[in-house]
Amino acid sequence: MKESNNGPLISIKDLKKYYNGDEIKALDDISTDIYPGEVVAIIGPSGSGKSTLLRSLNLLERPTAGTITFEGEDITSPKTDINKLRQKMGMVFQHFNLFPHLTILDNMTLAPRKLLGMSKEDAEAKALELLDKVALKDRANAYPSQLSGGQKQRIAIVRALCMSPDVLLFDEPTSALDPEMVGEVLDVMKDLAKDGMTMAVVTHEMGFAREVASRVIFMESGKIVIEGSPDEIFNDPDNERLKTFLAKVL
Repeated sequence: MKESNNGPLISIKDLKKYYNGDEIKALDDISTDIYPGEVVAIIGPSGSGKSTLLRSLNLLERPTAGTITFEGEDITSPKTDINKLRQKMGMVFQHFNLFPHLTILDNMTLAPRKLLGMSKEDAEAKALELLDKVALKDRANAYPSQLSGGQKQRIAIVRALCMSPDVLLFDEPTSALDPEMVGEVLDVMKDLAKDGMTMAVVTHEMGFAREVASRVIFMESGKIVIEGSPDEIFNDPDNERLKTFLAKVL
């Protein structure tokens, strides 16, 4: 069950991820909240900890210390059934992760049938409805090798939606795409934002962060340097490190 609109969906407190003892601080004392319906863009230079933070939210990265609370449950507790919670947290990676030997429809219906116990008919009906939304219904019986990179990433997004998640996590979803394919993926994400989907997005697409995000987090050296509205981050940055970063990427 989701938190009420007054409380965070995800609460991150004093999160640390260290390697080699405490030599490499991938995450260094991170605290922030993500609220229902928010689109949080996470930006920053390479190696700043963006992807580590995102992957910690569903414990693909196990934190060294700190807590992550999702829908009121401490997911860092050993007692938590993380696999069950992951069913509510859709993840979209850079490289699609589609099964090459399965059709698009089979790729989309596998998890709902196996994990949610949906019937084949119900799972396929939902998958076809979602494929229609991203203008790919006619590719339902194609195989991943027959699709462009942009089409594969749109499939990866709607595959995550087949599980009816409460939040979607995007790890640089456009970085592996040819430039002309980026727009079609961002358009799907914009539509999701309009529909009220809660999203956390690690991205290099500053235009998307500026236009669609409700909040932007700027990270460097495993820390949140500054966070604020897109207007505060892009139009009136009061942090010198952020100004330097934006000067290079805008």
